[in-house]
Amino acid sequence: MTEHEPADELTREDPAGGAHPHAGRADWNPRGPRVRRGPLVAYDALRTHCPVALGPDGAWTLFTHADVTAAASDHETYSNAVSAHLQVPNGLDGPTHTAYRAVIERFFTRERMAALAPVVEQVARDVVASAVPGRVDGVELGALFAVRAQSAWLGWPAGLEDELLRWVADNRAASRSRDRSRTADVARRFDAIVRSQTDARRGRDAPDDVTTELLRTEVEGRALTDEEVVSILRNWTGGDLGSLALCTGVVLTYLADHRDLQDHLRAGVPDRELDAAIDEILRIDDPFVSNRRVATAPVTVGGRSIDAGDRVVLNWTAANRDPRIFGAPDSFDPVAHAPYNLVYGVGKHVCPGRPLAALELRTLTRAVLQASSSLLPDPDRARERELPPAGGFAVAPVVLS
Repeated sequence: MTEHEPADELTREDPAGGAHPHAGRADWNPRGPRVRRGPLVAYDALRTHCPVALGPDGAWTLFTHADVTAAASDHETYSNAVSAHLQVPNGLDGPTHTAYRAVIERFFTRERMAALAPVVEQVARDVVASAVPGRVDGVELGALFAVRAQSAWLGWPAGLEDELLRWVADNRAASRSRDRSRTADVARRFDAIVRSQTDARRGRDAPDDVTTELLRTEVEGRALTDEEVVSILRNWTGGDLGSLALCTGVVLTYLADHRDLQDHLRAGVPDRELDAAIDEILRIDDPFVSNRRVATAPVTVGGRSIDAGDRVVLNWTAANRDPRIFGAPDSFDPVAHAPYNLVYGVGKHVCPGRPLAALELRTLTRAVLQASSSLLPDPDRARERELPPAGGFAVAPVVLS
């Protein structure tokens, strides 16, 4: 390990409020004052001075592009089975993960996304039409679009919209609070929403939609269990609704700050170029901060000894800004940086829903640009960064003319 961060920038307390056995030798606190003040600056500094850092909870965080990529690609040494709750497919390993992954990927084929595109485009036009001209919060706009687009894809009723929007806001607040009772409550609420939709599709007269199709899907010669179906739908919706909102906030604020790029994209570019630009914006300010792993055997990373059973955190945000790969972290070069971009992960557990996420982000961004003549920062309302464990912005105000 190289030079530490200055001592006054590190916190040694146990986030739960009590003494922790690692507290005396922790290198950083993922929720400490420095990270809250400026997460990108803090992650950049740790990547340089303490690239493999021990947290107060005993988890190791990897910050460099090389270490994160190596760990994400080493499926034997680093297990994805990190949660006490079933997580299909990302919380599975080995042949079991492969089998479930094959089932999941059937829902995200190129043909399916092409068929879905007109529906998503209409949702985007409707959402944007209510916002232009005017002042909007990019995160709120993204959340509204995500709820409507995901509901249209899954066949869920429009009557769930308000409940889902409340859940997105409450889930973000609960995650920031670190109050386990609050996070457990929002998890139970979302499971209830999911089960209300699966229960409504048990009979022969179930609607012909993606949710019904999932209920009738088989894996390894048997029907998916109720728990597996709920886990998959929780991943598709609960995770993606908040993520898409955060991505929208990052993309719209970046375009508001970079008028030349905004004008170029507004003039009309192919889908591939717009996708590449969005991916590069998200690389620069990656709202998908991290994923967890568990070491299955002793391993040495960056001169630090990690024991079997230790938790390991892959910090995608820091890895995506590694100057050894990208030069100046904030430089915008979609073509050169694309092969190394980790926004959707890498290895066997790369995000299976990437085709849908890319479609939704491209469609909403294009709708905003086509409906506006300018996208500017809001001079009367300040941006607010989201707090760990999330990234991006909590509030992303922009003006659409």
